[in-house]
Amino acid sequence: MLMLWLVNNDRAGRWFQASAPAATFTTITGQTVALKALRGKPVIVTFWATDCPACIKEIPHLLALYQRYHARGLEIIAIAMYYDPPSHVVAMTQENQLPYWVALDLNARHAHAFGGVTLTPSTFLISPDGTIALRKTGAFDFADMQQRIEHFLKG
Repeated sequence: MLMLWLVNNDRAGRWFQASAPAATFTTITGQTVALKALRGKPVIVTFWATDCPACIKEIPHLLALYQRYHARGLEIIAIAMYYDPPSHVVAMTQENQLPYWVALDLNARHAHAFGGVTLTPSTFLISPDGTIALRKTGAFDFADMQQRIEHFLKG
């Protein structure tokens, strides 16, 4: 059976579903994107860096997911880590013709909001109800991600 939500164990040993933070991103093109406004859609939020080999290797997978599911509602937000020079992020975005939103995290505010992200890639799949369905540090499994997105788009 496919587990479709992230459960966390707090210090008291209680289990709970994690809600996505109430984050608002400014893209490299100046657009403002609020996660709250994307409720009702599955959303991938991925933290990446231009000097991260696994992140670069994931770009074709993110492109394929976007091309296959965006018209049905999937949104993707790629957040460049605070240490990544903005000029490198813009250049890589243009070079790879990324159609999804790309944002900078210059003060690590978004990384902190998502639980202190320090490693890349770190990918979060947010369900249409706004809960974090998956948190993956390192490269995500493409087939598993497709299956999860399909589930959300059918529901």
